Amino acid sequence: MPEVRLIDEDGTHIGVMRTRDALEMARERGLDLVEVQPNASPPVCRLMDYGKFRYEESRRERESRKKQRAVVVKEVRLRPKIDDHDLATKGRQAYRFLQSGDKVKISVLFRGREIAHQDIGEGLLNRLAEQLAPVAVVDQAPHMEGRTMVMMLSPKAPAPERGESERPEANEGSGAEQ
Repeated sequence: MPEVRLIDEDGTHIGVMRTRDALEMARERGLDLVEVQPNASPPVCRLMDYGKFRYEESRRERESRKKQRAVVVKEVRLRPKIDDHDLATKGRQAYRFLQSGDKVKISVLFRGREIAHQDIGEGLLNRLAEQLAPVAVVDQAPHMEGRTMVMMLSPKAPAPERGESERPEANEGSGAEQ
């Protein structure tokens, strides 16, 4: 590679020059000559502090990994003959899972002749979807997987945080101030 297109540390295009001259310029400035586009004709090189570049890149990567969250799927199992109170309890359990940011798989397990009454299972799942509508979005509508009817829910995106002055309580006068 006899010639390279050179870009300085500020991003300013210097021009095409011999590789030896570009290396010499990098040494004078105390920087590294880094090839950024090897397939270009002539190849594009940049003057930069490569150690600092790698350090900042690893910090950005670490920060983005901190913000990532593994998707956890929690399961709530029901039976077609479940009582209303028990269904409400299972709904609260699913609500807690959704509040903590987890996906929820709700399953209705059919045994024996119960499989003939899939409409009951679908009704239960639809009731739970309605109950959890404020915090959940239905990812997968109720469908059969063998002897089990399954529905997937995921949490709705959290509402943006409201400032102190935007809250209705903060704006209303208490009477003593008037």
